[in-house]
Amino acid sequence: MSNDAATAEAEGTVEAAPAAPEPIPHGLGASLPPADARAKTEGTFPYAADLWAEGLLWAAVLRSPHPHARIVSIDTTHAREMPGVRAVVTHEDVPGTPLHGRGGRADRPVFASEVVRHHGEPLAAVAADHPDTARMAAAAVIVEYEVLDPVTDPEQAFEAEPLHPDGNLIRHIPLRHGDPEAAGEVVVEGLYRIGRQDPAPIGAEAGLAVPRPDGGVELYLASTDPHGDRDIAAACYGLTPEQVKIVVTGVPGATADREDQGFQLPLGLLALKTGCPVKLTATREESFLGHPHRHPTLLRYRHHADAEGRIVKVEAQILLDAGAYADTSSDALAAAVAFACGPYVVPNAFIEGWAVRTNNPPSGHVRGEGAMQVCAAYEAQMDKVARKLGLDPAEVRLRNVLATGDVLPTGQTVTCPAPVAELLQAVRDFPLPALPKDTPEDEWLLPGGPEGAGEPGAVRRGVGYGIGMVHMLGAEGADEVSTATVKVQGGVATVLCAAVETGQGFTTLARQIVQETLGVDEVQVAPVDTDQPPAGPGCRGRHTWVSGGAVERAAKMVRTQLLQPLAHQFGMSTELLQIADGKITSYDGVLSTTVAEALDGKELWATAQCRPHPTEPLDEAGQGDAFVGMAFCAIRAVVDVDIEIGSVRVVELAVAQDVGRVLNPAQLTARIEAGVTQGVGIALTENLRTPRGLIRHPDLTGYALPTALDAPDIRIVKLVEERDVVAPFGAKAVSAVPVVASPAAVASAVRAATGRPVNRLPIRPQAAVATGN
Repeated sequence: MSNDAATAEAEGTVEAAPAAPEPIPHGLGASLPPADARAKTEGTFPYAADLWAEGLLWAAVLRSPHPHARIVSIDTTHAREMPGVRAVVTHEDVPGTPLHGRGGRADRPVFASEVVRHHGEPLAAVAADHPDTARMAAAAVIVEYEVLDPVTDPEQAFEAEPLHPDGNLIRHIPLRHGDPEAAGEVVVEGLYRIGRQDPAPIGAEAGLAVPRPDGGVELYLASTDPHGDRDIAAACYGLTPEQVKIVVTGVPGATADREDQGFQLPLGLLALKTGCPVKLTATREESFLGHPHRHPTLLRYRHHADAEGRIVKVEAQILLDAGAYADTSSDALAAAVAFACGPYVVPNAFIEGWAVRTNNPPSGHVRGEGAMQVCAAYEAQMDKVARKLGLDPAEVRLRNVLATGDVLPTGQTVTCPAPVAELLQAVRDFPLPALPKDTPEDEWLLPGGPEGAGEPGAVRRGVGYGIGMVHMLGAEGADEVSTATVKVQGGVATVLCAAVETGQGFTTLARQIVQETLGVDEVQVAPVDTDQPPAGPGCRGRHTWVSGGAVERAAKMVRTQLLQPLAHQFGMSTELLQIADGKITSYDGVLSTTVAEALDGKELWATAQCRPHPTEPLDEAGQGDAFVGMAFCAIRAVVDVDIEIGSVRVVELAVAQDVGRVLNPAQLTARIEAGVTQGVGIALTENLRTPRGLIRHPDLTGYALPTALDAPDIRIVKLVEERDVVAPFGAKAVSAVPVVASPAAVASAVRAATGRPVNRLPIRPQAAVATGN
């Protein structure tokens, strides 16, 4: 050391050596950050609304202002003659099968032809050289209607004139389990109504259609099921599936099958007709009018219990309002009927479930469909049983909870981990939040907010519980399969899989799987299009299970290719070699090399499929092994209610969840918190009002989504990691079940605070005003 350096060190002026960089998260179990996080936060992530093409035309869709009307005539003359208009299409321009649908039910036309069945149904579409011109041309299409009385009450749909050639009844499931003569010492009844929730994606629908030289078309969309959308589009366009390609753009959040095919399909028609690229970016109003919503539901329940609070029999009637078209209503009804008794042992159950068409907006897949609606009802019934017997609500639930090996009312044995009692005990025993002080400094704690009305003396605190269950993957014989390819070259691994990243974290999971299996740090996930083998829709935890399983199998096949030469060289099997931290070592330490050295310029690849064990449809008595697996969640809600004005503030939600295995702790926490917050919206604010079938205030000023200011403290008090042996990695889906349980827990807490029945969601202020207090 020089004298100057020694002097500087003695005087404390030498800069300290830089700290070692933090290790990058690696493999399963690490909180690996999303690869697209930076692009999304900086606003450079490519969404469909950002796309552009040479010679671009703009599209607009004309939608019906009536929920029910007979179409007398459609005159497009004025629209076609407007300067800048390149094409106008109606039902007469649909060359192929003019119907589309999901869940195997094709009952929705691309454009209404003879009858309009819901407010916002597409009638025509326009392509023009400017978006304002397209909108004006769409408005210039003259439609003469004979307005008809809409059928908006699902109970009236049974006797009403058929709204569709297939009739008004989409599906009826009668579930019969046990002794119909069984009775309990205590009987409680309830009538419950669940409102219409909109998935409200962050970005409204958008898309770009580009004609191809072979007479086909490419659609650039935020699709969550590209192969399903491709097949529907090809049938409508009169093309083969090979002539239609869907390229998935960035999906700006999806809590449902977010795409509105009412504009996707016209988009491709316009591109084929004009020979030019055509783009459409929907307004928020068009988004509300077009895409499916959660099923509004009417539920009637009767619970029989013995003197100890054990459930003897459940009788229920469940009526789902499917809106104008079938969509996924059959699947939603199956979940509602199968889980109508909740995660409780019920020896006798008799459930009637119906899904019917009305002239209300279409209903479809939204997180926890079917299961969320019945959870609100059966948990209200459990509160009534507890109150009638003078028992603690948590204790009544504990006496009835389901466990592995028990039998569902469908006759299916629960073979997956079902730690329901452990979850409920965890949230029950978690310390309650402190009570607010009754001082002016703490006025922000009032349910009305900082500027809210009300007096601290009118605030009552309530504690309530909600236990939810959902099924994972498809049900009733759905062929759940996904295909993935893993390639390794030059020390970089690439994953090709048509599983769409909708915010659930599949691309991050795929990277983690390959890192763990192959010891390769740099892993890329290729963009999704329909040139790849299908992976299915992005819902019900499918991609964690099925697509993640396919990636794992392909990665293991590449691992075997990588290790076989080394194993052969040292006279051992590949099972005796392990990969960790980028190194390959043998069990005895004789072999030690790096993955990079073993690759040595090789290109390795493998393709694999994952297909879970089959299920079966429910029979005529609602019996059958309909589900691959189930997940459970318990939530304790603490609320403050101003019993004079009915305002509600959710103070805290304590969550315990059955997750199988934690694959990415940060991502899992975010998914649970998001699901819980979405459930708070269902409980308190979100209700898409449709008087006489007309969507009122189809915008985010009239539809009240919970904001950061509405989000309560969310405490994840326990994650039960009991691996499901039939699931890849043993993991379970985590997003849907908090959405199912949290509205029921909030309603239960409001019930406890006010003594009111609270039989409707969202909770209206008049329902939270206590009487006799």
